[in-house]
Amino acid sequence: MLPLADTAKQKRTPVVTMVLVAANFSAFAWELWLGFDRGARAQAGLIETHALVAKRMFAHWDTAQQWQTVLTHMFLHGGWAHVIGNMWFLWIFGGNVEDRLGAVRYFLFYVLAGFAAAVAQVAVDPGSAVPMVGASGAISGVLGAYLILFPTAWVWSLVPWIVPVLPIPAVVFLVLWFVVQTLSGLGAMALGDTGGVAWWAHAGGFAAGVAMIAWAKNAGWVGKK
Repeated sequence: MLPLADTAKQKRTPVVTMVLVAANFSAFAWELWLGFDRGARAQAGLIETHALVAKRMFAHWDTAQQWQTVLTHMFLHGGWAHVIGNMWFLWIFGGNVEDRLGAVRYFLFYVLAGFAAAVAQVAVDPGSAVPMVGASGAISGVLGAYLILFPTAWVWSLVPWIVPVLPIPAVVFLVLWFVVQTLSGLGAMALGDTGGVAWWAHAGGFAAGVAMIAWAKNAGWVGKK
């Protein structure tokens, strides 16, 4: 299912979401330019240096450079489909979450969700030498927050093989999304697949988003509709 729009209303312009989208596309443009200007080896070197590698993190956990990758990996992507897909989900769901949290808290929430997602993936597969890149872990946290903050919203979605566009309750859309990520992660573990999609970063980021937004609500840090 591909979300096309949601029914939740925003009061303010989602400035931080816009900046995050711009930052991710800018980073991807730099990846492309580096490959065009200096060649595939330079582009691969950029990914290798700034991606998060679980095995390397455990081997060199006491170095600042490895901890920097917990942040930098969130702004790198493996291709056009990867970055466009991630930014589309962020655009659909991020603005409303930002509206309720406020700009500063939303940015901190986003970064912490990305950190939690990385921890989840590394914990499940600590020996992986595959570079992990992408904003999907942090965005998964945004989806978890949306589930809690807008349970009565609807998501207009493209549903292949059923109907072109179908309105789906946000709760159904997001819970199904989480279940798919979790089952895919379990399937990858069963098959011994240590590469490809970081399913546990998705599931972990989502769970962290739910937990953090629940805590934020109890602390009075979430604005009203």
